This record gives sequence, structure tokens and C-alpha cells, in this order.
Amino acid sequence: MSTDAPLTLLGGLTPAEFLRNYWQRQPLLIRGALPDFESPLDPDELAGLACEEGIEARLVEEEGPDGPWQISHGPFDEAVFSELPERDWTLLVQAVDHYVPEVAELLEHFDFLPRWRLDDIMISYAPPGGSVGPHVDQYDVFLIQGLGRRRWQLGGKVPDDAPILDGIDLRILQRFTVEPGDDWVLEPGDMLYLPPGWAHHGVSQSDDCMTYSVGFRAPSADEAITSFADYLGEQLPASSRYSDAGMTPPADPAELDDDSLARMRRLILATLDDPAQLAQWFGRVMTQPKYVDQLIPSETPTDVEELVALLHEGEELLRSPGSRFAWRGLSEHRATLFADGDGVECTLPLARAVASDTPIDAELLAYEGAAELFATLLDAGSLTWNMEEE
Repeated sequence: MSTDAPLTLLGGLTPAEFLRNYWQRQPLLIRGALPDFESPLDPDELAGLACEEGIEARLVEEEGPDGPWQISHGPFDEAVFSELPERDWTLLVQAVDHYVPEVAELLEHFDFLPRWRLDDIMISYAPPGGSVGPHVDQYDVFLIQGLGRRRWQLGGKVPDDAPILDGIDLRILQRFTVEPGDDWVLEPGDMLYLPPGWAHHGVSQSDDCMTYSVGFRAPSADEAITSFADYLGEQLPASSRYSDAGMTPPADPAELDDDSLARMRRLILATLDDPAQLAQWFGRVMTQPKYVDQLIPSETPTDVEELVALLHEGEELLRSPGSRFAWRGLSEHRATLFADGDGVECTLPLARAVASDTPIDAELLAYEGAAELFATLLDAGSLTWNMEEE
């Protein structure tokens, strides 16, 4: 990717300017963010993915056989698409970047954001009038117009308790008022950034309308607290308990007094306030794969000597589609490499290389412990051999 690619993508803004003024703050429309953009998939190919087992796909019909805003879940039979009306429906296919390398290449444009924040690239297809209704998402998203035209209307930031339609499997807002000036038709290559909590409504304006949604996730507070507590609980010794040594006799033995509550509070806060444990938990939770069943662990342990020999013969290891990597420095020379919800300590340069786009080949064997690390990741399914024929 050329050095001026982020400037083009962000409409002339530098990544620092975008992050300071727009990221998680306000929407931004960028005309021609991806000049001369050509959709890596056509509608038939997207429909084909929606028919495959294990791929998450949804069909949204504004007026379905069973009522308004009907949702069907894949995998679909090919005949389903021939029976649909000529307008007012949408096909949504999640994580297309996991299955189509040309779609995954789009992520190179977003290297100015933490890679571990990425959720996936969802692609939607719609004939004229197709939409999923006015709604709000709790994540950051870049909406890239890939084919045809789509009209986007924004309704401003809405509160968490904004009323939604009852009885349907979509969070469609009961009330949606377009903000003045926030009404655009996007052409191929145009992009709209939306921060969390911003009401929006996109409607296809043409035949064969395809939109690429690059989504970035963030754990909610309740998810984070529960997950971190569970992680700590698995490691705490049974002897770490409430203690009230030196207490004075209670005025009433049935009372939960302030001193008792203060002791319990100190125990909980001291247990939770552990930066090293927080980093280890965070690395694991933010590299959890979106679909665990996509990882295919080795049936037998990898032979390290055979692995080294294959790499020296010119073979290459690939990061498995859907795998997530990150790293956290432990010292000047050591780090934890996080891969698909697990953590492995290794040298800092090796962790950085594996978590990046650096080819995993014989050159990386120069790093201490590289062969053993590769074997561990192969056994877990995070790495796989490049099976392409020479």
C-alpha cells in the first residue's frame, strides 16, 4: 500500500487528525476513498457463500411471507434467491474476509487502527429498496460502497434506551429523524464512517447494490468485568479469602457493618488491580477468533525437526483465515504473543513478526524459539502450511 493511501482513504486527513476529530466522535463521509474501486465479489458469488455450511448469512425481507422485517438464516438453498421479489430485501454475509483473500486485502487500508480491534468485513447485497431499517450499532464501522448506489441517512446519536420495534429479530428504531445535511447517495469507492450509537438508514438505489462494512469491536463493560473475573478466578489460590484478623466485637452479630464491607472491598479491588494479569487477559480476549470452529488443530503433534526442514526447503507457513494475533512487551527482549485466545511467551522480535504481515518462512528461524513457537501455533490451528502449488 502506498504511503499516501491513508490520506486518500480519509479524504485528505492524516490518521492522527481522523483519530483526534472523528474516531468514536462523529461520522465522516469520504468521497472517492478508494478510487477506481472494483468489488472483489459479484452478487452471485456472495449468494454462493451464503449457501455454504458454516458461513453466517442472513436474509432480511421488508415484507416477508410471515410479516414485516422477516429474517431468515443461512445456509440457503440456491432456489431461495430465485423466489425473492424484485425489490425490498437484503442479503448479509458476515466475515467474508475469512473466506476471500481479495476481500481481506481491504484491511491493509486500515492499518492506522489497532488490528486487534477488528471484527470482520460484512458484505450486504440488495436490489432496489433493500435495507435493514433505521437502526443503531454499538461498534465503529466503515461503510464502503462496492457496487451500485446506496442512500445513507443519519439520525444523530441516540440513547441506549431508544425504543425499538417489538417482535422482530432486528433492532430497528421506532423513531428515526434525519439530521439536516446528513443525507447522501454513495457511489462505488465512496465511504462513510460511523461511530458507535449513531442512528443510520441505508437503502439501495439501484440493481445489484453491494456495501462492504468494515466493523471494529469493543467489549462492553459487563462482558469485560465478567470475563476478567473468570480469568482471575481460574488462577487464584483457595487461600485468597476474606480476612478480618484484629476485628473488634460486633455491636450486633447480625449486622453487616462498614468495617466488614471495607475489608471485602479491599480484597476485591486488590485482586482486580493487577496490571500484569489485566494485560494477559486483555490479549487473550481480544484475540479470540470470531468463529472458533474455523480453527483446525493438528491431529498429531508437529515434529519440530521436520518443520525446520520444510521451511529450509522453501515451504511457508500462513496465518489461518480468521486467526487473530497481537503482542504485549514484557521486557526489552521478551513478549507475550497472543494468538486466538491464548498467550505464548517468546522473544519480542519474534512476537512482532508473527503478529504482523511478515512472511513466516525460514528467515524467522533465526529467532530463538521460533521453531517451537511455530509448532505450537500449527498444533492449535492458528498457522497452516501454504498448500498452493508452486
